[in-house]
Amino acid sequence: MVKIMLDPGHGGHDPGAVANGLKEKDLTLDIARRIRRILESEYTGVEVRMTRETDTFIDLSQRARMANQWGADFFLSIHINAGGGTGWESFRYVDASSRTVAYQNVIHPEVIRAASVTDRGKKAANFAVLRETKMPALLTENMFIDHAQDAARLKDPAFREKLARGHVVGLEKALGLKKKEQTVQPGPFPDVPGTHW
Repeated sequence: MVKIMLDPGHGGHDPGAVANGLKEKDLTLDIARRIRRILESEYTGVEVRMTRETDTFIDLSQRARMANQWGADFFLSIHINAGGGTGWESFRYVDASSRTVAYQNVIHPEVIRAASVTDRGKKAANFAVLRETKMPALLTENMFIDHAQDAARLKDPAFREKLARGHVVGLEKALGLKKKEQTVQPGPFPDVPGTHW
C-alpha cells in the first residue's frame, strides 16, 4: 500500500494569497480533493489522506507531524503563487534526498504537460513542510492568483481538473501506482439517446 499525504495549503483564518476574487485556501483544497478523488477512484494499492479536508487552520509543523506519524510514503503540498509572475513551479527541500529529486524530475513535467502551463522550473526551498517531513516531499505552486490570465484559468474547474490529473500522472510514474482494471474515463459529452456526434 502506497500512502500519500496531500496538504492543501493555508485554511481557516489564513487565506493565503488573495486576488481577482479568489482565495488560495479555497483553490488548494479544491485541487487536493480532485487529486484524492482520481487516486481513489482510478488506482489500486494507494491510501490517501489530507492534512485538512475543510476550511480549517493547521500550523505547518502539525501538517508535517501528521504525515510523519501516519508513515506516509510521499507528501504533496498544494499552493497557489502570488507576486506578479505567471506559470507553474515545484519545490523540494534544499537538502532533499536523491529519491525526492528523482520524484520531482518525474512529477514536474507531467503537470506542465497535462495543464499546458508555463514552466517556471524545478526549485529548492527551506519550506517548513518540506524540511520537517521524513518522507520524500514536494510543494507545487499552481499559477499566480494575482495574474489576470492565470486567475481566469484557476476559476475554471476543467483547468483545476487538468492540474490535478497532471499531479496524479506524475505520482503514478514516480511511485509506481497501479491503475484499477477497466477504469472507464468519462467522455467529454453526456450520453444522450438518439444523438450522434
